[in-house]
Amino acid sequence: MNLADLVVVAASVALIALLGWFFFGPRRARTAQLQDGVQRIEVTVQGGYSPDVIKVRQGTPVELVFDRQESGECTNRIVFPDLRISAGLPAYTRTTVRLSPDKAGAFGFACGMNMIHGMLLVEPCGGERAPDDGGGGRTTPEPIPSGGNGSAADTEAAEAAERRAEITDLTRRVGLGALLTAPVLFAVMAHELFGADWVPGWMLNHWLQLALITPVMLYTGWPIHKTGWLTLRHRAADMNSLITLGTSAAYGYSLLVTLLPGALPEDVREVYFEAVGVILTLILLGRLLEARARAGTGEAIRALLGLRARTARVVREGAEAEVPVEDVVVGDEMVIRPGEKIPVDADVLSGNSAVDESMVTGEPMPVTKHEGDTVIGATVNTTGSLRVRASKVGADTMLAQIIRLVQQAQASKAPIQRLADAVSAYFVPAVIAIAVAAFALWYTLGPPPALTLALVSAVAVLIIACPCALGLATPLSIMVGTGKGAQAGILIRSAEALETAHKLDTVVLDKTGTVTEGKPVLTDIRPAAGFGADGLLALVAAAEADSEHPLATAIVAAARQSRLTVPVASGFDSITGKGVQATVDGRAVLAGTARLLADVGIHTGELTLIAEEFSTQGMTPVLAAVDGRAAGVLAVADTVKDDSAQAIAALRQLGIDVVMLTGDNARTATAIAAQVGVDRVLAEVLPEHKADEIRRLQGEGRTVGMVGDGINDAPALAAADVGLAIGTGTDVAIEAADVTLISGSLSGVVTAIRLSRATMRNIRQNLFFALVYNAVGIPLAAGALPPAWGIRLSPIIAAAAMALSSLSVVTNSGRLRRWHTTALPDAAPASVTEPRVETAAHRTLAAHQTDSGRAPHPVGPGHEGQHGRHATVVDPVCGMRLNSAEAAEHRDTPHGTVFFCSPQCAATYGANPERYRPPATDAPHEGSEPK
Repeated sequence: MNLADLVVVAASVALIALLGWFFFGPRRARTAQLQDGVQRIEVTVQGGYSPDVIKVRQGTPVELVFDRQESGECTNRIVFPDLRISAGLPAYTRTTVRLSPDKAGAFGFACGMNMIHGMLLVEPCGGERAPDDGGGGRTTPEPIPSGGNGSAADTEAAEAAERRAEITDLTRRVGLGALLTAPVLFAVMAHELFGADWVPGWMLNHWLQLALITPVMLYTGWPIHKTGWLTLRHRAADMNSLITLGTSAAYGYSLLVTLLPGALPEDVREVYFEAVGVILTLILLGRLLEARARAGTGEAIRALLGLRARTARVVREGAEAEVPVEDVVVGDEMVIRPGEKIPVDADVLSGNSAVDESMVTGEPMPVTKHEGDTVIGATVNTTGSLRVRASKVGADTMLAQIIRLVQQAQASKAPIQRLADAVSAYFVPAVIAIAVAAFALWYTLGPPPALTLALVSAVAVLIIACPCALGLATPLSIMVGTGKGAQAGILIRSAEALETAHKLDTVVLDKTGTVTEGKPVLTDIRPAAGFGADGLLALVAAAEADSEHPLATAIVAAARQSRLTVPVASGFDSITGKGVQATVDGRAVLAGTARLLADVGIHTGELTLIAEEFSTQGMTPVLAAVDGRAAGVLAVADTVKDDSAQAIAALRQLGIDVVMLTGDNARTATAIAAQVGVDRVLAEVLPEHKADEIRRLQGEGRTVGMVGDGINDAPALAAADVGLAIGTGTDVAIEAADVTLISGSLSGVVTAIRLSRATMRNIRQNLFFALVYNAVGIPLAAGALPPAWGIRLSPIIAAAAMALSSLSVVTNSGRLRRWHTTALPDAAPASVTEPRVETAAHRTLAAHQTDSGRAPHPVGPGHEGQHGRHATVVDPVCGMRLNSAEAAEHRDTPHGTVFFCSPQCAATYGANPERYRPPATDAPHEGSEPK
């Protein structure tokens, strides 16, 4: 090794060490200044963020003023993934982003393409160093909407205009680059393939090539060079930096050969002008194709924005006037004609029409709207005319909330992306170090001409590396996936929820309002001899008219729908837990439980058997008596939603266990579960214990999704790995959930899981393309194969491969746009085997036996096991829960001791014990040991 070799090796080692300090050395943070109670700081956006490390104090509002001094799609958006903040940054404009840092920690921010990064350090009020908090989840600060960003429509319009301008500019630069590079490339390739006789000498003249390629270097490649050098100035590096370093090295060396050929040995006087021209043109061509393909990934937001009505027909001072939708205020009355869009969320005052809500809920069938119903803005009135009153306008409408949630989800970061980010942080510095090492290696050990081989290898490494593909692999798929969800009526709150959903192996369904409609209806009337069905319904409805109980509401509603004349009742009295009594047209009417009638000495006879039959079918029986005589039984049931059974069948086909969670008694829960095909039921669960049941399932090693709609479901939704709220439910449940199903249909759960799996499959494919490409391409470019195979990778081929890598990721992400919902399968026939029901008694016994070291054993309704005679049990006849010590009667059977709430239930049981016999797996005989 001669002196020159030693100098090159020493310089390479020193340069690599300097690169380590340059990229990873300590950076100075800028502190926001407190002005009028607000922390403010200005950030210049030009090839990077200056400053890129910002320090603020916890608990004080922050205003970040981004002064973007460039154009191009790379930096046209700022994203704080952990804070779920995303804001458009129009070119050459100052944009203010406001947030409230309520939690200390380190929160990264990046451009929309995830290539340029910065850090927001939120220091705690106490002054101690802020912990490095990855953020995410529901505990991160919520953004305060920025007045400087304008509406979502304005932001989208600005981004679309900038995208069109970038495509136009790239088209112009690629056209010029191709025109000037073509003759140089033709001459060089023809000379190498066919010899000097095929090419006129003047076409290979270095001065001519310099004249043709210099405009390509300075004009075609200007967007790359400008961003690449600016990024390096910020002590960072991206794809542009690598290309700039590579092409600058090749162009500078060729320029030296052309201007001062005598300064170099004769065997290394080779120019690479054609490589510079082809590399820059190919890279810009790839970027042009990417920009066109990437334009489709944001189509969901644009489609949602396009749903808005532009005008509204408002009734003011008795006259109709067409006004811009922005002028509609809460309380305005509007007229909606057939075929018109509904301008804002509203309540129907009069009229009857079918409304197409598919663009918001994803449900294809129109929904009939009557007086008192609500309609959603941007949906389409199809058949009749409606007169409505505006209830929500502007940012409060359902459509505006959907757009806001989709934007927040697209701004969030999936856990799988953290792997790509961790690799990206070290990727570019590592590539530059590899290029330097490859140059030193081939200069000292390579065959002659060593300088040429070393230069080509170093340039090829810089050109072929593609951090862009790695950075785009996850965000583009998340953007498309969340957008497709919104179009299907599924609002995904974060990328983390979208990722976690594909791991679910257990889905827990709340019964009321989720599996069922949540609105009890009258299903059957069985009058006793001497009574007619309509007459009985009118009498009971009159007695129940003053009751607020859901059962009473269902009976009264049924009477009105049947257009029966309901008399006015007097002497109304509600007996807690039993029913009501009243006088109707001079007749004494009782309606309620069998115990209510028994307490006044009315013999129910065969009505008890009818009531049992209804109970077995999951209905709630209401026994009625008139003038001291049993008059009949009315059955009220919370009917199952039309597609619940199909959705549950689809979940099972996906390999997911379905569990139903309810506070109902075991008998009703069993009937509903059997009807929809659920095998496991957690019954008699008090509202405050629902979250405990979720955690118990998670303790079994399950990844649990919870589906619910009520206020009492909120803790369980929050405790689940993924909470899915029925959109027709309460705002509290929706706020606590990770996913909102706008339509209120269980089919949305199936769609959400299928979409999550499709998105994660797409992300893995992208990461595979990016990682494998770089893992193979970089060593090949560095010269890993030449010693054995004699292969040397041309920088031109490296440039083509690099452009293809980024384009493959963008194109593959675009494939997800073709994903669509599929029809639910037919519901499986009802199983002969009854669902496995776990009641409060089951759980009490299981906990007791687990604590005592004995294997838990299930307890059937009303049957007592090893836990003794002082536990909560269930009357097997009526399903009532009671303490065994307070039971009215009990029976010792071969299957255990059975407890009853009343003598009537005991008598019913005695008439047919086999009807209420527990399954063979129920509790062991009293006094015996568990099997």
